[in-house]
Order: sequence, then C-alpha cells, then structure tokens
Amino acid sequence: MIHPTAIIAPGAKLDSTVSVGPYAVIGENVSIGAGTTVGPHAVIEGRTEIGEENQIFQFASVGAVPQDLKFHGEESTLQIGDRNKIREFVTIHLGTEDGGGVTTVGSDNLLMAYSHVAHDCIVKDHVILANGATLAGHVEVDEFAILGGLSAVHQFTRIGCHVMASGGSMIAQDVAPYSIVQGDRATTVGVNLTGLKRRGYSSEALSNIKKMYKLVFRSNLKLEEAIVQIEADLNTDADEVATYVAFLKKSTRGLAR
Repeated sequence: MIHPTAIIAPGAKLDSTVSVGPYAVIGENVSIGAGTTVGPHAVIEGRTEIGEENQIFQFASVGAVPQDLKFHGEESTLQIGDRNKIREFVTIHLGTEDGGGVTTVGSDNLLMAYSHVAHDCIVKDHVILANGATLAGHVEVDEFAILGGLSAVHQFTRIGCHVMASGGSMIAQDVAPYSIVQGDRATTVGVNLTGLKRRGYSSEALSNIKKMYKLVFRSNLKLEEAIVQIEADLNTDADEVATYVAFLKKSTRGLAR
C-alpha cells in the first residue's frame, strides 16, 4: 500500500489501509485514517490529522506553514474530516496563534485543482471549491456552499450555507445563507433556488427564504430593522429561519448587499 519511493517520517501514524503513492512525503506529526489514499508527489506535513476515506491527489500540499508574516513557528494544527477529495495542487495551511491555532476542513468536501484554504479557516461539510477558488485567513464556509472557479474570499469573511458564488467572484463581505453572489466586489443577486430544491427544501421553507431575502436585500430596511421584521413575520423555530437570523446577527463585516 506504500510505494517504496515514498518518504514517511518515523513518527507518522498511518492506518494499515492507507495507500501512499510514489515520491509522496509525509511528516512526523501527521496522522491519517483508514482508507485514505495519498497520490504521487503529495506533501503532508505539520501537525495534521486526516480522517478516513479521503482522496489526496498528486502534488497537493497539505499542512504547510501559513503564508502569514505573524506566524513564528508556534504549535498549530490542521484537522481534516472524512471522504474529502483534495485535488491536484490544492494547498491547505496550518492555523496560527492569532486565529485559535487550528484550520478545519470537515467531511464530504470537494477541493478542486489549485484551490487554497488559508490559515485558521473553517470549512464545514459538503462544500465545493472549484478550480482556483481561494480562501484567505480566518474565513468560514458553511455547509453545501459552492465557490466558483477563480473566486476569492477576503479575510474574516463568512459564507453561509447553500450559497452559490459565481466564478470570479471577489467576496469582501459576509454572504447570507441560501444566496447567489457574483461580481467584483461581489453582491447578492438572488436566492439559490435550484440548489435548495435539489437538496429537498420544502415549498414552505423556500417561501420563508424568499421572504427573508426580500426583506434584507430588496427593501429599504436597515439590517437590524430587517431582522426585527423577519422575527415578527416568520416562525423563528423553523430551521431555515433560525439559521438565517443567527447568521445575520453574527455578521461583523456587513453583508454583500
């Protein structure tokens, strides 16, 4: 399962079912779970924990030190869940002391070629980063978000669940859940109805999402006023309403409106 040309440090912990391709390099503080495959010439280093059944393709760089001038070698980690596909030339970096010391990638994500996850990012589950999509430091991406090719996200920005960002989007402010954004600087242009229908959202849930979108993005209300109106008009116990309101209340960078 391990090619004889691969270089694996003595301290690395690999499950017996892990497959490692030619000329791959795995550092001493790396642990890799069952069923994961590491492609040729991939480099996995740092204090990196990788779960089960991941596919790490050739030339990926996982667990390198951050591209952050404030990083001075402090102990930090990268945690990756299960069943992720990490394609060619993807780069994922360790966390920093200023960001809590941990970069996190969840499970069932697709990171296409040349995409980048910087220090202290939190990428949750079922996320797609298309070719060349770039996350700056401290970015949070919630479940089922899709970032189009060559899109980029500014530091400390949050991307809500079920967001669709068009290719080439330059995202400098928070993107509300269920939204479509595009442009430079990216603005919200609609609701991701196609994606939500594919994921089984009910007619009632879609109606609630469209009402919230109109209050936040198509009225003259300030954000605080829109939140009050949502809480007055809609059932805040509904999952989609609670998710939306919680995201809006947590926003510090403002929304891409």
